[in-house]
Amino acid sequence: MEKIEELKKLIIRYVEQLDEEKVIELALQALDAGIEPLTLMEVINDGMNRVGKLYEKKDYYIADLIMAGIIFREVLELDKMKTHFYVDLSKKIGKVLLGTVQGDIHDIGKDILKSMLQAKGFEVIDLGVDVPKEEFIRAALENEPDIIGLSGALTYTIESMKDVVTAIDKAGIRSQVKIIIGANHITMDICKYIGADDFANDASVGTKVCLEWMKAKNKQGVKEDE
Repeated sequence: MEKIEELKKLIIRYVEQLDEEKVIELALQALDAGIEPLTLMEVINDGMNRVGKLYEKKDYYIADLIMAGIIFREVLELDKMKTHFYVDLSKKIGKVLLGTVQGDIHDIGKDILKSMLQAKGFEVIDLGVDVPKEEFIRAALENEPDIIGLSGALTYTIESMKDVVTAIDKAGIRSQVKIIIGANHITMDICKYIGADDFANDASVGTKVCLEWMKAKNKQGVKEDE
């Protein structure tokens, strides 16, 4: 156990330092030592959060964020990670429609949330980045998700998120879906302004919110359709 705890600390440090080779080496060691793949993902996420804070302080740049995203995806490609996170869609617990809103091409936070949701048994439909409100509506009508997740790393995407929520309301499906928004700058006041049901500054928190929503929905059973 002590070895795993020490490896966790080292992995977080080397993710923060963007040392790709060292992170992969330590991730393999941690998996061999018995760390749960989901726990490893959360550890990587902690390191990613540190990278995000350095970016906000202007100590890191866009290229550094991209590098952090590459490291995250390479860890997910490790054999033990891929085997663990294989999703049996016949046993899915819910469906999430996910995308980075129009005007933003950042995908790291979205991709981390996607992986965590899939690990918990969600089917995730990823629309990608710079997604216009019309595409969210089309995909929502076509796929009938339980949850719609809107990502936006830049502060001016607040208006893009609000536009999507307004469009969902106009399409007549607002009562059928929960909406979660995610970004470091989001607060409860901003969440209320946008019209979302909840928000998350961290992928782990976002995953817990989605799980709670599905637990509540599934408990309602037949009442959900009445």
